[in-house]
Amino acid sequence: MNEKLHPFHIMILIYMNQTGVVIMSLPHLLAENFGYNGWLGVILISLVVNLNIFIISIVYRLGKGKSIFQIMESSLPRVITFPIYMILIGVWSMTGCMVIKNYVYIYQIMSYNTTHAMLLKLLIDIIAYLLIIKGIYTISKAATSFFWITSWMLLLQLFFIKDFEWARLTPFLFKGDTHFLTGGFIVFTAFLGYELCFMLFPYADNPKKFIKSVYKGNLITTLTYLIFCLICFGFYSFEQIRNMMYPLLDLLSYIRLPFIERIENLLFGFFLFTTIVSVVLYSWSAQETFARIVPKANKKVLAFIILTFGYIVAWFPDTLSEVGQWLQYLGYAELGVAFGLPLLLILILVIHKGAKPS
Repeated sequence: MNEKLHPFHIMILIYMNQTGVVIMSLPHLLAENFGYNGWLGVILISLVVNLNIFIISIVYRLGKGKSIFQIMESSLPRVITFPIYMILIGVWSMTGCMVIKNYVYIYQIMSYNTTHAMLLKLLIDIIAYLLIIKGIYTISKAATSFFWITSWMLLLQLFFIKDFEWARLTPFLFKGDTHFLTGGFIVFTAFLGYELCFMLFPYADNPKKFIKSVYKGNLITTLTYLIFCLICFGFYSFEQIRNMMYPLLDLLSYIRLPFIERIENLLFGFFLFTTIVSVVLYSWSAQETFARIVPKANKKVLAFIILTFGYIVAWFPDTLSEVGQWLQYLGYAELGVAFGLPLLLILILVIHKGAKPS
């Protein structure tokens, strides 16, 4: 508990955990579910995320910075906390492993066709393990380094300004074959990752700026998604985006440099850094939860068990579409955790302490 996170590091952790390879298919998801000018759906979903962060901030204020485990264990018997912990471990560990599997499958299609996907996943798992066992402070420093390595990619959008046409956006707003409810849930999963901020309660260096850092992290994610999706909607026609599985990946293939071919393969490789941050944070959260069940166990062993469990589970889906289905269902489960767990904690704090949210 001596390790404390600066607000800037927390902001970067949130951004890096939210942003991943899902951005490659996000324009397609927005067009398919929100219709014309679906890129504006990013703003709507971001507002819902901010509402969720506000709910989490109530937990932080009422609990006075205590960890979510201390809050639950102070009021709930072990017979109730145990299944809650097991659900969290299962959801977080499987989410982490499927995020890797999704990245590996896409990268395998592009570059390493003959290499077994699970071998590539194993290599990423090893890197993730080495970070997890170092603790959250080292993880935050690594995430910050990865952020500076990848942040320049936003400038790539300058390549497409000359081919961007406002006319392709059309005057229609959310028109066409839309699916606001189900589609909203699907698009919302692209923002998941911020909810793990409640695992950082005891590590905040500046309690007054902690929640602001989470808001800022989500703001950076929102702006990143907006820029990339707006460019896609102005570069391709609406029907083209609907028919493309990974519009942003196809967009990157239009970049031509005299000294390199198929630059999209190289650029997609940089998304490995955000993928590593995601799997590390989800697996670290699962490890911390596991440690509450077996407090005397070595955390290095627990991290190994978590990643091994995820590696075994990752064998089951053997196609990219199956991995996508797993991620969709896990996203729904994580959405339930993001809203359900803070509400449960608020209820516990209000009942146990007689506190009232201000």
